[in-house]
Amino acid sequence: MTGVQTCALPISVDGNVVHLSELEIVVSGKHRLITGNALPDHPTGQFPVSRSDDAYYYDRNPNTIRAHAFTVSLPTNPANAERPSCLPMGAVGIMLTGAVLFNALDARGENALAHEILDNCQGHPQRSGLYHYHGKSPCQNDPAPATEHSTLIGYALDGFAIYGYHGEGGALLTSGDLDECHGHVGQVMVDGEMQTIYHYHATPDYPYTLSCFKGDPTSIAGLAERARRASPDGPRRSDGFDRPPHRRPR
Repeated sequence: MTGVQTCALPISVDGNVVHLSELEIVVSGKHRLITGNALPDHPTGQFPVSRSDDAYYYDRNPNTIRAHAFTVSLPTNPANAERPSCLPMGAVGIMLTGAVLFNALDARGENALAHEILDNCQGHPQRSGLYHYHGKSPCQNDPAPATEHSTLIGYALDGFAIYGYHGEGGALLTSGDLDECHGHVGQVMVDGEMQTIYHYHATPDYPYTLSCFKGDPTSIAGLAERARRASPDGPRRSDGFDRPPHRRPR
């Protein structure tokens, strides 16, 4: 898939719901222990989608955002695997907002940001109530273009850090500037010091964040099993009505 696809939605799920987000990151020796409840530190849309919401015509997401206690231990100095590995459907990282990052695809294998109706922070819940993004949320800070390198926005499940849209000197990156897994080697701030290391970047174009794991991924304790039982993003219809086409309006 080529071309830059911006993430400005013509329609998004209404609401300004505040959640009690919990996220703790502790570095101990060779491990980075991340615990939380998978709720974001920013307001979300109102889910289930209200009948009075314009988005209801396009997406009747009946799922309620719920807390999911989780723990994941990542290496502080991740290494490249012998070869990159494919991303799973579901969680591929944890963002500093406290919410989970999924890959770019929805349950149909389609570009989620091009076909899903999301809230103003570009997130939504799947069947178990897990709120997640399919790319960088606009509710996460990112330096202005042409000024400085993006700040850290999260960690992939192989331990490599994820940064925002801007590279060295504030240059806006696209997928074409990155390798097959959507990352590169460069100088970034890590744990309080500048290091030249491999890291991922978010971009405005598909696949938005990771396209494969550069290192060896781990699973998220307390989250992986529930996510497997409730397949990511669908099927969703549970309101007793025929569901209209689940597509972004053109």
